[in-house]
Amino acid sequence: MRFKKEFIEREIVGETVLIPTGETAAHFNGLISVNELGRFIWDNYENAKDEDDLLQKILDEYEVEKEVAKADLDEFLQTLKDAEII
Repeated sequence: MRFKKEFIEREIVGETVLIPTGETAAHFNGLISVNELGRFIWDNYENAKDEDDLLQKILDEYEVEKEVAKADLDEFLQTLKDAEII
């Protein structure tokens, strides 16, 4: 899985933000703030084979019920889709 746009991840005052770079910076206005799970998803997205693989990575990393992890994953991925990042 690949991102369609270029971002870098930075920690600013204890908060993780995604900052557009390159051509993306010219067309994307603003930053994306992510929580711990969002950062984990972002960091593992391109290494995952598909969404099921990404879900399994979350379940391996966190003590969370599968349904809760799936709902959180779906919500974060929808945010990225809405912003045309994936």
